[in-house]
Amino acid sequence: MNSLDQFARDQLSARDAGNLRRQVVETASIDGVSVEREGRRLLAFCTNDYLNLSQHPAVKAAAVSAVQQYGAGAGASRLITGSHPLYAELERRLARLKGTEAACVFGSGYLANTGILPTLAGAGDLVLCDELSHSCIRTGASLSGADVVLFRHNDVEHVSQLLAEHRARHPRAVIATEGVFSMDGDLAPLAALSDIAQRYDAWLLTDDAHGIGVVGNGRGSAFVGGRAVDIPLQMGTLSKAVGGYGGYLCASGPVVALMHNRARTFIYTTGLPPSVVATAIAALDIIENEPDYAAGPLRKARLFTRLTNLPEAQSAIVPLMLGGADRTLAASRLLEQEGFLVIAIRPPTVPAGTARLRFTFSAAHADADIERLAGIVRERIMH
Repeated sequence: MNSLDQFARDQLSARDAGNLRRQVVETASIDGVSVEREGRRLLAFCTNDYLNLSQHPAVKAAAVSAVQQYGAGAGASRLITGSHPLYAELERRLARLKGTEAACVFGSGYLANTGILPTLAGAGDLVLCDELSHSCIRTGASLSGADVVLFRHNDVEHVSQLLAEHRARHPRAVIATEGVFSMDGDLAPLAALSDIAQRYDAWLLTDDAHGIGVVGNGRGSAFVGGRAVDIPLQMGTLSKAVGGYGGYLCASGPVVALMHNRARTFIYTTGLPPSVVATAIAALDIIENEPDYAAGPLRKARLFTRLTNLPEAQSAIVPLMLGGADRTLAASRLLEQEGFLVIAIRPPTVPAGTARLRFTFSAAHADADIERLAGIVRERIMH
């Protein structure tokens, strides 16, 4: 055995010892709620396709039409020939939805955050990140070369203390957080963070991957409560409630122009296929025109938390903390035996000792299925 394979085997053995090894399992989506996995049909309560738009007839038709008109791929980066005409419409629609001057579409949410932060911050600058921020925020902050400081989860006072202590020594400062936290489902205190950011001349970046299409009448976490929070950097994805793929930044015109000129993950990657951009436009039509449908995932999540006596859901994501990886894997297997697919979330995705089942709810989940799921969870997992 060569040294490379030996290294890989040793690393995998270490993960096996802690029940932390991951496996790629072929999973076929049937209707946005049901999936086929290892020969069984299961109800999935772990997908991020919150509005089931990946299966919506109008969204699929838009993809087919774009392929027929523009072809299967973009052919080059957007700064060469890959910025096909559909991009302009999508970016206009995103900016309108988020209330900004302009928008910039990236190849994925991960590419967006790993491009945005190094464009805005560098050596000698300051980036404050919520300690539970997604990996791509942490990676982007690290790649920037700035001084990176973590603040306690959703702790506004801690942010204020850190800025009071550090801001004067740095020419630029960014505060980065998720709008809806992907593993916990809670909302960031965006209004308070915006106030602090303005007080210290820091730039607030929110990752709204799990907010767009679901909260704030579909406009996202900056619009919860009926009023828009002033957030100069609104990032998100097109791969969850929007049902397709890609990432975006909604910001001012000058900031978007800077991304075109400085964001390496924008400049040096091939544009999205026309069909993918077309699906996002079609999905935004539904999100904007059917707000009651967009409110469905949160209603379903709150039905589940009410039936299980968990804290009321703030988003479509409901975590059930079980602590150890062994217990969490066992609970996931139990639910699969009962016909439900709910994935065990383990370190390093979440901190040690906080392994959990992460339930996600979509507009198409039937109340009767949620009631049956809640009964099993309450009686056989939470007892």
